[in-house]
Amino acid sequence: MLSAPALTRFRNNLLVWFSQFQRDLPWRRTRDPYRIWLSEIMLQQTRVAAVIPYYERFAQRFPTVQSLAEAPGEEVLGLWSGLGYYSRARNLQKAAQKIVAEHGGEFPRDSDAALALPGIGAYTAAAILSIAYQEKLAVLDGNVARVLARLGAVRGDLRANGTWAKLQKTANQLLDVNMPGNWNQAMMELGATLCTPRSPQCLLCPISEFCEGRKRGLTDEIPAKRVKRETVEITLAALVLVDTSGKTLLLPPPRKAKHAGAANADDVPTLVSRMWHFPTMSVKRESAAADSRNFARKSIFKSKKISAEFVALKPARHAVTYRSVTVIPFLVRVTKLPKVSGARALALQGVHEIAISNLTRKVARAAERGISPARD
Repeated sequence: MLSAPALTRFRNNLLVWFSQFQRDLPWRRTRDPYRIWLSEIMLQQTRVAAVIPYYERFAQRFPTVQSLAEAPGEEVLGLWSGLGYYSRARNLQKAAQKIVAEHGGEFPRDSDAALALPGIGAYTAAAILSIAYQEKLAVLDGNVARVLARLGAVRGDLRANGTWAKLQKTANQLLDVNMPGNWNQAMMELGATLCTPRSPQCLLCPISEFCEGRKRGLTDEIPAKRVKRETVEITLAALVLVDTSGKTLLLPPPRKAKHAGAANADDVPTLVSRMWHFPTMSVKRESAAADSRNFARKSIFKSKKISAEFVALKPARHAVTYRSVTVIPFLVRVTKLPKVSGARALALQGVHEIAISNLTRKVARAAERGISPARD
């Protein structure tokens, strides 16, 4: 704990630094809770540089909670396409619909009401309410936790043995209740720009004089590296059927498994982000061609024999959390596309204009290069 004079100096140093050196980000130019909420959801597990263009396009198309609530779900996913973690977009729209139905179209000021919205956790609620409404709530995310851990020389796994709860208590104690929004942003900014996981810039840090980790030479050891889940290698095959007019076949978004525990590491609905996709299946690398032909015969063509040639294209690599995916696209030229319930026929070049995952996008690009090699 800092003495009262030290705490005053600590807060002042950080807030002055933030006012001078904060990055100019589009969501910092507003106090609109909808825009702040949108940015916080997009920034989850995603770099700032990647988020900015998506944020600007999304906010332009859906400028209000009402417009987002009323939009077609596929259009929402389409604008999110490429940003990843698509459950964020689905929950965002569900929350918007709940806000319109239950809160008059305004993001609720009450913490419990905010936490009751889909996709809103303790950190996100605190960030939105403090920045938009100046509620006295301290945020705790990975960046803030790293700053606090170094300040207090807290070693070990920050999410184990009650350490996270203790860090939240420290965050609450340090919070500047007169400027909670700026304070929270300053703590996050410090962790994102100076107090970084590797090679922290302690000489530029406005609060380094208070840092026990620096005094003890522990900044490179705090926080302790988390044990990563072992990577699972997965091989998929994707069938790109193309008819004589250049149209291809996409299957509709697959439904989520009925039981959460039923999903496997190679669960195809999860890997295609439950979005429009080419016929895709889990295969063995050594028998990918035979496995995909057998799948097509049973599930797509519904025929005992297939005369079409399956041309293997250059495999694409993809990563989904702990899964390392190799997807092998097969170009299948047909005279006429087979009829599949719920499927959509569209020009191969038009695939990128609808809601598809990055994995499906990579397959489409591989097919385009396979058809027109000059594009390589």
